[in-house]
Amino acid sequence: MEILFDEIPSLDLAHFTSGTSEQKMNFVKKLGEAYQNIGFVAIKNHGLSQDLQDRLYQSIKDFFALPDEVKTQYQKPEIGYQRGYTGKGKEHAKGRNTGDLKEFYHVGQELEAIPEEDPVKGEYPANLWPKEIPQFKQDALEAFQTLENAGKEMLKAIALHLELEEDYFEDKVAYGNSILRQIHYFPIENPDEVPADAVRAAEHGDINLITLLMGASADGLQVLRKDGKWIPITALPDQLVVNVGDMLERLTNKKLKSTIHRVVNPPRDKMNTSRYSIPFFMHPRSEMDLTCLESCIDADNPKQFTDATAGEFLEERLRELGLRK
Repeated sequence: MEILFDEIPSLDLAHFTSGTSEQKMNFVKKLGEAYQNIGFVAIKNHGLSQDLQDRLYQSIKDFFALPDEVKTQYQKPEIGYQRGYTGKGKEHAKGRNTGDLKEFYHVGQELEAIPEEDPVKGEYPANLWPKEIPQFKQDALEAFQTLENAGKEMLKAIALHLELEEDYFEDKVAYGNSILRQIHYFPIENPDEVPADAVRAAEHGDINLITLLMGASADGLQVLRKDGKWIPITALPDQLVVNVGDMLERLTNKKLKSTIHRVVNPPRDKMNTSRYSIPFFMHPRSEMDLTCLESCIDADNPKQFTDATAGEFLEERLRELGLRK
């Protein structure tokens, strides 16, 4: 049955991780309904404390307040900006040439935490830590680990919804190529001086399996509903917004929806204000096979994607976004 949501459903992750068998199955059912219809849910009891969120936001505010010449010391175009700083307007949505009105900082797996014998240790670039903000590293790594753990629980529920083994994703996301992206949508002092079609984040789908988003500092996030209506995404302070990414949509042959979303510009009189946002893009290991699951292919829903690994798909998308040449 197709449902048109006016707001995204709210769920309690504790019902899945420590609830009764009935609560657990009800969580799986409601999550599946949401992901087949709108692709977004809000969850509480995810493990990320308000204190940690506050500390992390303070760290990134302090970093983005640094002069541009300091921030660009942490910019690495040669690795597709996959670690460290990405400057203003560098990224654009797929199919667009105008850069988004944002700058951001990427943190990935800490190489020291990956076992020596694991081949991904040689795949990932090292994290860059701004020496000007000593607290940045501790806050970012703690948030990365907490969000990764919450993401693994969400993937267990998704696996059950897809009638797979609960631990189906476990080996595929162990030391996965996930990214904590700390975003600053910078103030626009003179709106007339930016391109007419420039926005904070143009409409797009996320590349990864799932995205976990902690509360942003201002409104602006919108999701495109099936009937073509844009609806605002809001979550309570104790909730994370968790949405389906393109990799999961691909794996499930569009059974689960990677819904198009965007961050719109504020009213003209508020264009000179900052907005901060911290999504965690949960990626699998690069060798994960994204070939559509046989159980998601039938006469009514024939296979819609060519076969690819997660690494191949990521490289293709990074080029489309202007981050890889």
